[in-house]
Amino acid sequence: MISFYSPPTMLKMSYKVLILPMICLVLSQCGTTPLATGNMGGPTIEERNERIMNEPTGNFYYGRRYFVEKTRFWGFLREPRQPWNKAKLVIFSEDKIHAPDRLPEDGPPGQAYAFDNNYEYRIRGHYTGKEVYEPNSNQFLQEFMLTGYEIVDRHPGWLFRPDDHYDRLRITMVAR
Repeated sequence: MISFYSPPTMLKMSYKVLILPMICLVLSQCGTTPLATGNMGGPTIEERNERIMNEPTGNFYYGRRYFVEKTRFWGFLREPRQPWNKAKLVIFSEDKIHAPDRLPEDGPPGQAYAFDNNYEYRIRGHYTGKEVYEPNSNQFLQEFMLTGYEIVDRHPGWLFRPDDHYDRLRITMVAR
């Protein structure tokens, strides 16, 4: 009778069974930790919290443009003096005014749609009460009627945590 499991074959298989989980364990530790630095730069947590607690209030929202290719949401909005983790990802209704980056998608650098990714704005308008489906991210998002805006900061740094990592091809930042 012929045996398909000779001792050398069994030894090779047992090495694979033991070594493969160890390799997976080591490689899974390569992700970013909460203390790691992302690719967006910016203030310390304390500086960000102090800035938010001392910011002007009024009949407006603070908005952060968040662009991911092929999506049509605008970005995150939060009320004055509220932390960014309370922000909502929204789609703008541009019936009254166009969004700040309403430019051709194939324009020259700095003059194309989403040139303002991660800019911080003071946004005026109101929530319409409608939820709008954004198919490329497979999300139902709140619609916001935009009536005005002004730039607050062109380089505000990280949005939710110092280890935020921006990738223009996929959603990498979510309020937590």
